[in-house]
Amino acid sequence: METQKKRRGDRKDGRLMRELDSLHYVTGILYPNRCDNEAYISQRIDLTNMNAYIAKKNETETEFPYTMFHLVLAALMKTITLRPKLNRFIVNSNFYQRNEVSASFVVKKQFSDKGAEALAFLHCKDEYTLSDIHDYIRRQVTECRSDKVDPSTGAMDILNRIPRFVSKAAIHFLMWLDKHGWVPADIIATDPYYSSVVISNLGSIKLKCGYHHLTNWGTCSLFCIIGEKAVRPIYAPDGTMTMKETLDLGLTPSRSSISAVWWRAWRTMRRSWTTTSPGTHRAGVLSASL
Repeated sequence: METQKKRRGDRKDGRLMRELDSLHYVTGILYPNRCDNEAYISQRIDLTNMNAYIAKKNETETEFPYTMFHLVLAALMKTITLRPKLNRFIVNSNFYQRNEVSASFVVKKQFSDKGAEALAFLHCKDEYTLSDIHDYIRRQVTECRSDKVDPSTGAMDILNRIPRFVSKAAIHFLMWLDKHGWVPADIIATDPYYSSVVISNLGSIKLKCGYHHLTNWGTCSLFCIIGEKAVRPIYAPDGTMTMKETLDLGLTPSRSSISAVWWRAWRTMRRSWTTTSPGTHRAGVLSASL
């Protein structure tokens, strides 16, 4: 991702958008909170090619097999890299372009009602391939399931232990710092709401896809829900129907980017899922003029 010299008004995690058109400039003032200005997109994916691709990849990977989650996350990272307008966020009525492409998700330490949770955070680079992201997730999951406490969870644990009136005052102060981009880096190092996209894999617990709101805390401008795989009818243009295994995705983006950008972004994601060639799953290799 191209880096630019920091100027007055920029944040440590994003560049102030000074070249906005009048519509977006006014929108940031009329709708200053992400929860006031979000959309919802539901998509169903034919898994025929993805299943074949995963089976091929897992012929040589048995210790930490590739799953649909890895492909969805890699496709999202590649799409955001190719469509940088998806990586914008609104804070304090201003539009910013995020400095990096990142993703986050929650990891259960134990699959039980009382099992603790940890936060995984991925900082992606333009040259990352699917294999790179797969190995990155492996390291993150292994670390999250250890006894180590991630920085953001550790900060919340401290706030939970001190007297309520003190912690509430501290949280309100942090919210003010958040508005100006001044929250200490150690506190938000693994905070999912400071990433480009938060991913929730509900399919892993046999739940259907659904809507998830954005938050006014942090800078995250996209929430992705992965639903349960199921065999469903697929209709061809001529009206014929076949039963295929499909996957539902729910995407909640902030309206910091226009609808035309999302239309092109979805075409980019579909293209990444219709290939079974391992070499094409590289962020940045596809043409941005799809």
